[in-house]
Amino acid sequence: MEGARISWDELTCVGYPVSEEKTEKLCRDIESFRKKAGMAEHSVKLEQLINWKILKQSEGQMMATNAYALLTSDYFPFSKTQCAVFKGTDRAVFLDKREFIGSIYTQIESAIDFVLRNIRLGATIDGLVRKEKYELPPEAIREMIINAHCHRNLLDESCIQVAIYDNRLEVTSPGGLYNGLTYEEVMNGHSKIRNKAIANIFSQMGLVEAWGSGIKRILNAAKEYGLPEPKFQEFDNMFRVELFRNFLPMTSENKHIGETSEKHGIVELNSTQQEIVKLLLENNQLSAAKLAEKIGVASRNIESNIKKLKELGILIRHGSPKNGYWEVIDCGKKNNEDTE
Repeated sequence: MEGARISWDELTCVGYPVSEEKTEKLCRDIESFRKKAGMAEHSVKLEQLINWKILKQSEGQMMATNAYALLTSDYFPFSKTQCAVFKGTDRAVFLDKREFIGSIYTQIESAIDFVLRNIRLGATIDGLVRKEKYELPPEAIREMIINAHCHRNLLDESCIQVAIYDNRLEVTSPGGLYNGLTYEEVMNGHSKIRNKAIANIFSQMGLVEAWGSGIKRILNAAKEYGLPEPKFQEFDNMFRVELFRNFLPMTSENKHIGETSEKHGIVELNSTQQEIVKLLLENNQLSAAKLAEKIGVASRNIESNIKKLKELGILIRHGSPKNGYWEVIDCGKKNNEDTE
């Protein structure tokens, strides 16, 4: 199908039924995404899905395309997004892993949330105003994951992988550059569309803006954050984007994330650590397993974050592992002690 006038996602999905319930939900979701993107609101109906080549009509019968199946189900086994957090800079030790299935746009949302939940949430200080800021630009994270789904080779049964290491975020998708497109052309904003129906529907949903702008947006977002230049690789019919983490200070007092500012005494916690503190304030006898279940991450991830909170002096364990409880030290009190 490489270079063909009709793309694989526009072909009829033989055996996949068109459901009124799924069709209505897809229409509602498209409307919702358009609203969130600040696009002009209009009602999405069956006719639009036909015009966008998501559905087909043949002899009075409505037929699903492969794109329709991808947008409404986990019908294809390869349609999933694997996400993982690794200890260190290689894949030897998992800290957390998740596999997201379902419609590809819900996979995108889930994968973005997974990344944001597993990177540091710091702050910048602008005068007296404290502004929260992720260590990696959410716009770049979003573009990396959307582009992976938009441009992947759907004839390859591999799945999209999102990996978080100590030094980088890595998104890998099956399929190299499409139809003779060169790396130099990509860097200059050129684009060739592999999955025409998916690309069009992503545009209608506000997930994709101008064609060929994704890589530039990733580069610009990294530059604005003061991060090293992202790396783009093509290998073994795969395409990978690496966004490098920067352990430089995120506040104007020259402090590292997770440390205490000498001037303002601010302790920066990532979102998982914040959830742990919140839950333990509600119930100080929760186990790591229960915390993992409530937050939706692996137990090893919870244990790693609890260790950090103990090192910061925010959590103190009293009693035995089975019958003990957690004491949460008030962050304001802790900060005042640190600055005395």
